[in-house]
Amino acid sequence: MLITTWVIVGVVAGVSGVLIGHLALRQAKAAVEDCQRLLARQSSEGSNDLKAIRDVAVCRYDALSEMTGRLSFSVAMINGLGDGIVLTSINGRSETRTYVRPVVGGKGQQQLSPEEEEAVRGARLGLGPLIPSRASGTL
Repeated sequence: MLITTWVIVGVVAGVSGVLIGHLALRQAKAAVEDCQRLLARQSSEGSNDLKAIRDVAVCRYDALSEMTGRLSFSVAMINGLGDGIVLTSINGRSETRTYVRPVVGGKGQQQLSPEEEEAVRGARLGLGPLIPSRASGTL
């Protein structure tokens, strides 16, 4: 009985390890593909001024359950070095809040929301100007 229990525990641990490894591999492949697209895009653009804002992407979404119609948005404006800003507007029935967060090297200096990260990613990869939001499941 004790051996059977250890066999079951071993099988469950092995299957769990394989699943976790598979998920990690998928994420790594996606990151490598993003990097390859970014490098191909940067090398094809030649001698442009890297400090000029050149990549813009807008991610629209429903931030509040009371409002529909994807009235909230995040706009990433990034230069060739990956520096810039993310401008976010959260729209409700009675008020609107606007936030600006700095981006350095393609990463937010502060914690970014999933939609803000999606806008930065879309700008860096040249997917803009209007990109679908994977975070909220809308198109």
